[in-house]
Amino acid sequence: MTRRLTVLFLAALLPLLAGAGQAQAAGYRYWSFWERDGSAWTYATVGPSLSRPADGDVVGFRFSVSEDSGDAAKPRGEAGFDAICAKTPAKDGTKRVALVLDFGTPADAPSGERPPAARTACAQVAEDASTAEALASVAEPLRYDGNALLCAIAGYPAKGCGEQVAEGGKEPASGTASGTEEAAAEDDGGSGPSVGLIAGAAVVVVLGAAAVWQVRRRA
Repeated sequence: MTRRLTVLFLAALLPLLAGAGQAQAAGYRYWSFWERDGSAWTYATVGPSLSRPADGDVVGFRFSVSEDSGDAAKPRGEAGFDAICAKTPAKDGTKRVALVLDFGTPADAPSGERPPAARTACAQVAEDASTAEALASVAEPLRYDGNALLCAIAGYPAKGCGEQVAEGGKEPASGTASGTEEAAAEDDGGSGPSVGLIAGAAVVVVLGAAAVWQVRRRA
């Protein structure tokens, strides 16, 4: 009977543990940096401050929630260099870099913010300028964190920087709660068990009590 009771407890507990695993962070909210080769976007292997695009290159930035570079959303739009820089004539001592700025979707936006419409820009900068310098010439204000991570382009988003987000993409998984989310975290002590987990534990207790009652009834 004791063994059967243990099995009943485990059967009730396993779905709760699985649910707890699914509630872990879905990814990070950040600006990803891309380089265009023909019609294909490739995730950049270096940061924009180290990248040195050539005259005629197309680079892109996309704001989204993703786990890593493998599932990061690419910039949208088909415009190439000729279309983006059509009104910017070549000039000695400079280079032209076409930029695609995709501010993402409302689903990826931080709470309380709405993404601006995607746009393109042609940066005419010094021949040795970095992608970061080209971006700064057409999309200020930019915002960086203490580790030189690009946090905002053209002032979007107004706050936050590469924060970890929970399933669904809206609430920070840890350490970055704000507004009503921060208040909720304070209510439960910040690191205490979630309401769902407490409710689940209650279900286990009830099932366990039912199992004990069955054992005693048959005895």
